[in-house]
Amino acid sequence: MEAEDDRPAAGYRHGPPWVFKGSALYQLHLVKAATARAFVPKDLRLVEAFGYTLGGMFLARYHDSPAGQFDELVVIAGIVWNPPTSCAWAARVLVNSAEACRHGRKEVGLPSHVAAFSQTEASATRNKPNSFLNMLGMGSGFCKQENYRGIEISEASGSSARHLCNISLPLNEASGGSHKRNKWMGPAIKMSLPSFSGQTEDHPDLLKYSCKVECRVRPVSPAKVWSPKTAEPRECSDGRSSGAGSESDSDAQRQSVMVLLSRPILALEFSSLRMHVDAPKIVAPHPKKKEVRYSST
Repeated sequence: MEAEDDRPAAGYRHGPPWVFKGSALYQLHLVKAATARAFVPKDLRLVEAFGYTLGGMFLARYHDSPAGQFDELVVIAGIVWNPPTSCAWAARVLVNSAEACRHGRKEVGLPSHVAAFSQTEASATRNKPNSFLNMLGMGSGFCKQENYRGIEISEASGSSARHLCNISLPLNEASGGSHKRNKWMGPAIKMSLPSFSGQTEDHPDLLKYSCKVECRVRPVSPAKVWSPKTAEPRECSDGRSSGAGSESDSDAQRQSVMVLLSRPILALEFSSLRMHVDAPKIVAPHPKKKEVRYSST
């Protein structure tokens, strides 16, 4: 087996801040605290209320980045508290670029994995009821045809690939989709998305980094996520079909899918996205005293 090349990819050698341009869907979910804790280090406190934390996903398509063009899915387990601030914690990061995966693991301390993003477009006709006409007893509604962009994500592991999930977005709201000239793209905003990372094999320390985002943002319909009941490795073209990683890694995959299948509460489309990512800094974890939680009792 060849030794892994630890040298930064050519695009990343210029150093931070690293700039990513493209479009994205930022979707927030109510994630069960028990699910999120599977990913959060034990010495960090989970921010939760009534048994839930705020997680979700960041689905992006970059047309320009230090690693060139690539797709990314960040599964956000929840919010963790390390005084004096709280930040998001990534459960899993999937990219279809080996360079971006190496950078995420080696430089940012993320749980990055290489995956395949297969895309399809489809249309569906559904009967949309007209409540006003129904009140008058006149008609049951009208048919509306909607176009969807489907994304099938399969995580690679050696010679095998394990189907992780499918994501369906309305075509006019899909990240990376074309925009009609008369479509309102939302106001231009600037914001910072801070995150914790690290405490991995590559980065045992707790890290903090920030993504400074400039984009047009607008609310959209939440993406639909589904996953097969079984997730057996698919046999590759060379005829081999070894297991997709260790048993613990398979558990992490299943828990990541549970995060994605949790209830969405807000979806935002980021268009004309320009994201600056600073180099992570080492922070000291504060001793864990108790969970940050609220209850009705």
